[in-house]
Amino acid sequence: MLKFRPFHGLLAAAITSGPMLPAQDLASKEVAGIAPPVGKSASDGSIQSRKDARTITLKIPAPRGQIVDREGNPFAQNEVAYQVALQYKQFEVADQDFVVNWGRQRLDALQGLVKNSIPKTDAELYDHYRHRRWLPLLVSGQMSAKEAKAIEPKLTAGLTLQAVYRRHYPGGDSAAHIVGYTGSVGKLPTGPINFNEPLWEESEGRAGLEKLFDKELTGEPAMKKLLFDESGAKLQEEQVGRPKPGGTVVTTLNLKWQKLAEEVLRKGCKRGALVVIDVVTGEVLVMASRPSFDLNKFIPGISETDYAALNEDPAAPLHGRAFQSLYPPASTFKPLVALAALDNGVVTENSTVYCPASIRIGNHVFHNHNKRAEGSINVKRAIARSTNPWFYQVGIDVGPTSFLDIARRLGMGSKTGLPLVGEAEGLVPNDQYMMRVHKRRILDGDTANMSIGQGDLLTSPLQVAQAMAGIANGGVLPKLQLVSQVQDTRGKVVRATLPERRNWLGTKPEAVEIVREGMRDVVNSGYGTGRSAGLSYTTLCGKTGTAQWGPPSKNQRLAWFAGFLPFDNPRYAFAVLYEGRPNEVVSGGRMAAPMVRNFFEPIKDDIKDIIAPPKKALLVVEESGENLENAESPEGGEAPLINPDGTLVEEPRRALIVEEEEMEDAPAPEDMPIRALPVGEDEEVNDAGVVD
Repeated sequence: MLKFRPFHGLLAAAITSGPMLPAQDLASKEVAGIAPPVGKSASDGSIQSRKDARTITLKIPAPRGQIVDREGNPFAQNEVAYQVALQYKQFEVADQDFVVNWGRQRLDALQGLVKNSIPKTDAELYDHYRHRRWLPLLVSGQMSAKEAKAIEPKLTAGLTLQAVYRRHYPGGDSAAHIVGYTGSVGKLPTGPINFNEPLWEESEGRAGLEKLFDKELTGEPAMKKLLFDESGAKLQEEQVGRPKPGGTVVTTLNLKWQKLAEEVLRKGCKRGALVVIDVVTGEVLVMASRPSFDLNKFIPGISETDYAALNEDPAAPLHGRAFQSLYPPASTFKPLVALAALDNGVVTENSTVYCPASIRIGNHVFHNHNKRAEGSINVKRAIARSTNPWFYQVGIDVGPTSFLDIARRLGMGSKTGLPLVGEAEGLVPNDQYMMRVHKRRILDGDTANMSIGQGDLLTSPLQVAQAMAGIANGGVLPKLQLVSQVQDTRGKVVRATLPERRNWLGTKPEAVEIVREGMRDVVNSGYGTGRSAGLSYTTLCGKTGTAQWGPPSKNQRLAWFAGFLPFDNPRYAFAVLYEGRPNEVVSGGRMAAPMVRNFFEPIKDDIKDIIAPPKKALLVVEESGENLENAESPEGGEAPLINPDGTLVEEPRRALIVEEEEMEDAPAPEDMPIRALPVGEDEEVNDAGVVD
């Protein structure tokens, strides 16, 4: 009987630390589940004429590579699991009844020891003995090392524990929609043993990064050759090579921040999303969706009942809201309209527009969000107050072509290009779309509606955060990154990404700066709509929003808060979405903005270190001295310093403090994003009178 023994410390460390797995340990006789030969060798006799002798060549599957965050913390790794197996002996009398009864007695003894035993028919027991008795017959599902250790002393002769690699997701539901999961390539064969059969079921990526990087994560197997005599005793065992583990996929995500975002969503909403992007590099640091699902339920395979429960759940936990769902952007779209108006000279920083409580356009009356008049206001106050009539009028004056073009340059209406399964494209309409869907071109009423982020506009939270990164950056839209590196088994980088631009914004710098100032006022002025997002340690800029959404019968609304920080030299852009329940009164300032504060406040030490200005530089200044021949070294002092011309340096070189303003900025390469600038926020009320 093969005795269970806990895996070695080296193996235990390897399965939690990554690709450097000593796969040969799992390919050993204990793991393969084959008893060592007793007093036999290959010289004991020829097998050429012995019908029960066998030479078997098996494949040792390689460990799958890890998926980790930017600092090497694992999202997906491997662990050792165990399965109970029935191990037949070579019987002198091997009629069907005897073989079946022998196996059935051991399966009966297994009842009550494991919860996930695999039933076997009499035919399966006998066929395995006839064709595959040299190999173990798996009769239970997978179990942990702790569970296996508990049942090992209770196993009767003929029952063994077989060790296998399996996928493990330490975070459970963390980043589940991004990481994805694996599934079995296929069940182990039955019938006669084939050349190079796997020792255990192999896996492949089925969703997310597991699927998209399946080739990189899949290792290279090794081979095991086994020789048995006709009595079933093993004469020889040889392993050819070692399995080569798969590579490591290094994401740009920050696991600590990702988990914090997921916790903020759990406390702040039933359904929603939170995205954080590095404005300078385009790296996605956080992409959280609520609700989520436990990836470990898919390992080694999910039952039909459990999958149906997930798939039919009204909350749609299998759907990644951060990048797979589309919503009207609401007032988070207003900064784009303001930017278009400023860039085209339709308004200036100080020009004002009179804003009544409502405006009639055609046969429809468009209201301010609070149904009150705002009077004559400029662009920054319009952003801070989220004044609908200002954007109705200015949107029509600047024209939809202008502000919809800026929306496209900021990445709306197209996929980001990130390695994501099922990313939504979004919708930024044009006349062709309107003719196809509504049988008309874009009219003033459509323009007014889109000017406040409603109508046919549809975006994902990821796209809104990306647009904020473009405004914060000011010059270009950075190309987003989700995977920074792929490393091989030895840690060598075989693929890496560098920051690059996706689009030039092509807007006047002063226009962008005015918009950013308006977004700053959203949070930091006494009249802004997003004051509840304010931070204690830096100036956050943003924009609140509320939108009608979903079937009219459900009477549902959304709350948004999107923006960037800090104001002076933006580094991070973000978007938070709150899905309202039917008939729930929601507001971007009340629902979404506090979640932003609840995310950024706990990591203030991280943020402060990153956004802190650079240290003051030191310049070495050489000062002239007298001739060396007049020099004397002070008693007990250091030797004099000599200039290249042989003269004495009268005073030592000294470091001078140089203020930042005195240092010239190095020119940035053309393909590098320009640094981000801060953006402000606001909130609005839609035509139904819901306050943003």
